[in-house]
Amino acid sequence: MTTLYVDGDACPVKAEAERVATRHKMPMVVVANGGLRPSTNPLVQIVTVAQGADEADKWIAERCDAGDIVITSDIPLAAKCVEAGARVLRPNGEAFTAANIGQQLAMRDLMADLRAANPLGAGGGGKPFSKADRSRFLDALEREMRAALRG
Repeated sequence: MTTLYVDGDACPVKAEAERVATRHKMPMVVVANGGLRPSTNPLVQIVTVAQGADEADKWIAERCDAGDIVITSDIPLAAKCVEAGARVLRPNGEAFTAANIGQQLAMRDLMADLRAANPLGAGGGGKPFSKADRSRFLDALEREMRAALRG
């Protein structure tokens, strides 16, 4: 059975993911280090992992499988999930795929190196999450769920 896994730490689309998963009667597992409210939805499981770097990511990577869907912004986690055969989306609807994950990892590493070389430089932090991002996410998740359920 297809499962929707959500990397719940700082994920801005948990409620939207729950609505789509519920409509498709798909189990959803939200994994985080803590601070999540329990859901009354019987399809939603909240998993609180130990404090520590990447504990939620490790939990998801160990359990996701071909046909599952994962929502994360974490590129190394996305790479592991893509390798396992899962469908992976960013909260803004962009898909991580076998065709683009290598480039995504390389860009992440390059940006980390640039930040390390210039610690006083511009901070970054990315662009703010918008209504358009939320809409793109909902469209992308709907497509991925339909594809996953078709098999």
